[in-house]
Amino acid sequence: MDVNVNLQNEATNQHQTNLRQRILVADDDPAIRRLNSEALLRSGYQVDAVENGADAWEAVQLKNYDLMVTDYKMPKMTGVELIKKLHAAKLTLPVIMATGTMPTWEFALHSWIQPAAMLLKPYTFEELLETVKNVLHANADARGEIAPPPNWQGQPLPNGLRL
Repeated sequence: MDVNVNLQNEATNQHQTNLRQRILVADDDPAIRRLNSEALLRSGYQVDAVENGADAWEAVQLKNYDLMVTDYKMPKMTGVELIKKLHAAKLTLPVIMATGTMPTWEFALHSWIQPAAMLLKPYTFEELLETVKNVLHANADARGEIAPPPNWQGQPLPNGLRL
């Protein structure tokens, strides 16, 4: 009987995990990486965090993400180089560039590398979360899907049930 209960709990947890949106945070500053990750986790997202563009590139090849939040200036590969690689590989991952330095000259040279949104550091957690929500919803709308709200867990559905 205990085995069945554990299997049911695992299945329920797996179902809930699959419904949450997965975000990759790439920033070489450990404090910013940790704070962004914690803010997103507390808002109901699944979050993976890496410290440079090369690790971010490796991560997107191993897992499916709904969104990436990346810095511009990072070791091994910049945020713009990362967007170029995503584009070259025909990966349609929306990117929010959260940076203290806007690479406007690179965007002017290559208009196709525009991120889905930009956040200029310093930004508030509210600005981060609002931008994430807007980009995820726009991306879901473009694919004809309905994105769950970022804090979907425990929210009653119209029929009164809870996820």
